[in-house]
Amino acid sequence: MKRFSLLTDDMKTCYVSGVTYDIHIHEVFYGTANRKKSIKYGCCVPLTARLHNASNKGVHFNKELDMRLKREMQKAFEEKYSHEKFMEVFHKNYLEDDDDNG
Repeated sequence: MKRFSLLTDDMKTCYVSGVTYDIHIHEVFYGTANRKKSIKYGCCVPLTARLHNASNKGVHFNKELDMRLKREMQKAFEEKYSHEKFMEVFHKNYLEDDDDNG
């Protein structure tokens, strides 16, 4: 299945940095069950290797970036589908955890 993103139409440019080389596609809601759902619903973003998993700044090691992408993606998903559909598919509301922002 061809990957697409609810957050960007350009899957060859890093969603965070704007860089156009060494791009990895990141499933925002990852894990065994959620990876396939992310692919199906467009909950993927292009990231440079550094911001994906090739450094400690990467989304898999950086909770702040991980939560930022989850919140942005949940908002985009809910605009396209609905909050109820998001909860049905992913079972967790990432928008409720806003107290993590400090």
